[in-house]
Amino acid sequence: MPIRIVVADDHPIVLQGLQHLLDRQVDFEVVATCADAGATIDAVRERRPDILVLDLRMPGHGGLDVLRALEHEGERCRTVLLTAAITDAEVLEAVRLGATGLVLKESPPDTLLACIRRVHEGGEWIDRDTASRAVRGVIEREDATREAAEKLTPRELEIVRMVAQGLRNKTIAERLSISEGTVKVHLHNIYEKLGVGGRLELVLCAQQKGLV
Repeated sequence: MPIRIVVADDHPIVLQGLQHLLDRQVDFEVVATCADAGATIDAVRERRPDILVLDLRMPGHGGLDVLRALEHEGERCRTVLLTAAITDAEVLEAVRLGATGLVLKESPPDTLLACIRRVHEGGEWIDRDTASRAVRGVIEREDATREAAEKLTPRELEIVRMVAQGLRNKTIAERLSISEGTVKVHLHNIYEKLGVGGRLELVLCAQQKGLV
């Protein structure tokens, strides 16, 4: 039996090219082509393909939105993401949502064909450099979070999170049952420990280091 495939891409030329490429393979059968998220979800639900070749970036709802919707409906399908670019966070989210193949659009056509066959067999195919970068990014963020948390006391961390919520010193003081002057002392110490010069820099730093 051929591998039954649904292909989703919002660019007509790319979509037609993918269909032509896949239809030339004796072991592949393209059962549907889709240009948007809604049509893709419907095609997976109705055609029950073996593989979904899914463009990550489509107008409105992209590939990750499709995977979330399919997961919510219990319609998980072996998926190969096809994209020109992807962030570390998107790689991790795609894997969490069950994607086991990831091919960059700059790759040779044979790479996509090999990836589809590997994923159909139950394997994984994610570009090594892309996966390594994503994992390295997570480790670096975790290290930064741990380092920043070790510098700050529990009370200082509490104040950082309140500042990130947009609370002013007076409100923070009232919530913590301390004086406004004590809040200012804490903030001064926090600024020095994290090497920031004010509230905005503190919020940005806290977001980058995963403190909020």
